[in-house]
Amino acid sequence: MKFTIARLCGGAALMAVPQEEFELDMEKAAEAIGRMGHAIKQKDEMMVVFMWGDIEATLYVQGKVMFFPLENKSQCIEYATSVLESIM
Repeated sequence: MKFTIARLCGGAALMAVPQEEFELDMEKAAEAIGRMGHAIKQKDEMMVVFMWGDIEATLYVQGKVMFFPLENKSQCIEYATSVLESIM
């Protein structure tokens, strides 16, 4: 998977934006994330907020994944790839 990385929150967060366009079923995504052992903090039809270790992650319906706090771009790509591959 290829991503564009955006810095958010004054550089404290990174968002991986997939170059491919798609729309996720957020109910199925939340179930898959829960099966991976990640605690879900919030979910609705547009996003799922969950814990990725000590990092708060937000998965959006378009496949974008934000990690806070995170400043390492290569880790952002690695984590986002892992999340999306596990739910697709």
